[in-house]
Amino acid sequence: MPDDTESRPGSATSLVRSVIGLYLRRLDGWIASADLIALLEDLGVPAALGRTAIARVKQKKLLVSERNSGAAGYRLGEDAAAMLRAGDRRIFAPRRMAAGDPWCLLSFSIPEHDRALRHQLRRRLRWIGCGTVSPALWICPAFLSGEVEEILDELSLREHSKVFIATDARGAAPLRDSVSTWWDLPRIAALHEGFIAEASGLLSTSPTDGADAFGRYVRGIDSWRPIPYLDPGLGVELLPTHWAGDRSEQLFARLGARLAEPALAHVLARVAPH
Repeated sequence: MPDDTESRPGSATSLVRSVIGLYLRRLDGWIASADLIALLEDLGVPAALGRTAIARVKQKKLLVSERNSGAAGYRLGEDAAAMLRAGDRRIFAPRRMAAGDPWCLLSFSIPEHDRALRHQLRRRLRWIGCGTVSPALWICPAFLSGEVEEILDELSLREHSKVFIATDARGAAPLRDSVSTWWDLPRIAALHEGFIAEASGLLSTSPTDGADAFGRYVRGIDSWRPIPYLDPGLGVELLPTHWAGDRSEQLFARLGARLAEPALAHVLARVAPH
């Protein structure tokens, strides 16, 4: 999962994370401080605000300070590469259930003296796209079960929980109606609609140069980045008709096809070799 689920898309801190996730591995995991600040300025982030945002990202251990050939700069933190690879799978290859695919259910009972841990578990389950059947029973597509179990291990909650893989979900109401109570589908649809508005503007004209392509692409990625986490990828038969996610995903693909290569070329030209 992202290192900070509360970073607002479009904020300086969120843009730093997007730049790091998109490009730092392409730069052998290190970037000079001056080059990172320059790239943020290409995104309209003033240098002073950029430095503050970088400091916040360092606090989350996504970046660590390191000098290279005498130049001050930043390297990916120890666990950052694995986190970014997991993020790539979510962001660039979102999955969707097919009819008949299994579900993952998580049941837990956490003692009252650990209620802060219970709150943290629920927050993280919500962030990876889980729905709420009841306060202590959560559900998601089975392809997210690995992420559910990672959260349980990271919070040391195995002894207080049970994970089930189910091939069917039955109740008095049709499954489609139940899904609409387990997930806040209007909120997820609004996220997609917001991205549609953002991406439509970014793609409405051709970029004037490499810096413009870079700025449009990074801002588009930054706007899209939370959506594949909060949208669990439910099957189309379970979603409202004319689901906004379909057009949203198509626009995301168009954004990458048009802007990813010129944006990368701008970064490689901007960043000094080391």
